[in-house]
Amino acid sequence: MSEKFYQLKSFITYWLNAVDAHSLHSPFFYTLYTTAILCDERDPKFDAIEEIRKRLLKDERILSINDLGSGSHVVKATSRSIRDIARTSLSSAKYARLYALLVLHFNCKTIFELGTSLGINTLYLSSLQESNVTTFEGSAEILNIARKSFDTFHAKNIRIIEGNLNSTLQQQVELVNEINFVFMDANHRYKPTLNYFNILSQKLNEQSIVVLDDIHYSEEMERAWNELKKHRLVHASADLYRCGILFFDPKLNNQHAVLQF
Repeated sequence: MSEKFYQLKSFITYWLNAVDAHSLHSPFFYTLYTTAILCDERDPKFDAIEEIRKRLLKDERILSINDLGSGSHVVKATSRSIRDIARTSLSSAKYARLYALLVLHFNCKTIFELGTSLGINTLYLSSLQESNVTTFEGSAEILNIARKSFDTFHAKNIRIIEGNLNSTLQQQVELVNEINFVFMDANHRYKPTLNYFNILSQKLNEQSIVVLDDIHYSEEMERAWNELKKHRLVHASADLYRCGILFFDPKLNNQHAVLQF
């Protein structure tokens, strides 16, 4: 089955099962959905980040990509323009804003981002000034563009780790006491996704949040998502189609929601 057909099939399934606030009986999910996921407050910081995105979408410079993950969903080339990377590989403003609001809602201080790309999500995740974001990227040329965006935004709470996650992640996990928030957008394959989660799980606690990007991108990503929902540490999950959110508080009693977004 082709990826595009699989994504269409998965979206139809999601659309048929997704619910809104009126159908949520769980107080946890109702509060999360109405105060964080559907929050419509404007933040000037987000507008400033979107100005950086606009510039990237017009940037025609060509980069030589050493992609250590599964690559772009759309463009399968080793040389790509910054504009194409921004167009096909970045989370939309809607989802990037969601990730920032989750960080703010749960007051997450120690944040790991697997897959920096051009740094737009990283800037959103760093919105909480008291937080520290450790972001991982395998492509040096892409990372150089992200660094310039961080400098433009005067982001002081972002720490960049360059190289293959298979070599860098374990060491960085060992350096922290706990991990409060994870955004996984690195290698969209089944085995690496589970491997990275197992490494990160060493420092997750009951209040941690893990967000997986592109959970319905392919059969193996959906398989990874379904397996992680059943992980012994996971006690609740939310499927928003583009991403999935995992929660670890035993008081949530294995609640799993598919939410309109």
